[in-house]
Amino acid sequence: MTHAICLIGAGRIGCIHAANFASLSGFELKYVVDPVAAAAERLAAQTGATVTDMETALADSDIKGVIIASATNTHADFIEKAAKAGKAIFCEKPVDLDLERTAACLKVAQDAGVPLLLGFNRRYDPNFAALKASIDAGSVGNVEMIQITSRDPGAPPVSYIKTSGGLFKDMMIHDLDMARWLLGEEPTEVTAHASCLTDPAIAEAGDVDSAVVTLRTASGKLCQISNSRRAVYGYDQRVEVHGSNGLAQIGNQHDSTLQVNGGDGLRGDKIQHFFLERYAEAYKREALHFLDILDGKAVPLTSGADGEKALILAEAAGRSFREGIVVKL
Repeated sequence: MTHAICLIGAGRIGCIHAANFASLSGFELKYVVDPVAAAAERLAAQTGATVTDMETALADSDIKGVIIASATNTHADFIEKAAKAGKAIFCEKPVDLDLERTAACLKVAQDAGVPLLLGFNRRYDPNFAALKASIDAGSVGNVEMIQITSRDPGAPPVSYIKTSGGLFKDMMIHDLDMARWLLGEEPTEVTAHASCLTDPAIAEAGDVDSAVVTLRTASGKLCQISNSRRAVYGYDQRVEVHGSNGLAQIGNQHDSTLQVNGGDGLRGDKIQHFFLERYAEAYKREALHFLDILDGKAVPLTSGADGEKALILAEAAGRSFREGIVVKL
């Protein structure tokens, strides 16, 4: 069965999703919606879609799913509109930057009875998925401690940072979701320390660029997350899971597995530069998962509720940093 879908948002992430969904035989990318006409028309021409407005797309009974890849401050409104129109939804994270608005939006989707898949793409990465399957199978025994390292090669423009919700909600929220998933328990305590070390303009915009957060669960499991907006060596994505019987870990992906061992030591290819390369396969698997949802074969692996819980942790981290306290949940 082929499902007609509509894409909202023709920016960078929208283009990634458009290419993936348009390449799958189970989808027909019928419409592209974006207030920037040139961007919408360019993407529609590349994928064979038609440019239209939100109302027209949602009124089309052929449309079974909506992909929301627009600006963060539009997500909740678009989720509600799509839900009321009875469409299945795949939305980029977050639902919203405000917890009350997030909860209200999720209730609308729940009342409408439509599936809502939230774009925590890392869970679909084959490496992270293999790590989760391994620890669930008992490879390390009882999970005791987790270390998550996530560092960007460089900061986004300050204009973006001003509207992003800050490092905890914009960047670390992916790692907070990963922590919940790998721990298998909800954190009950959050402690955060942060600084601005890479660019004073980020501090002037009211944000930080370097942070360390520690999570503790009711049973005492610990997770530490390390974030930085600067990693001159590439996109640093590593996880260690320490347990009663051993250690499971995943490392960075390199441009190639080439290694040269000469008189000056071992040299290898660089690690992949950014999320576009590192998580290319994850985005493809995310699209396939949405196809399974539309076919009735699966329920969302990353739901709106997961988005809400990660946002609660991000809020707690921000409060811990600002007030210098341990936040209990």
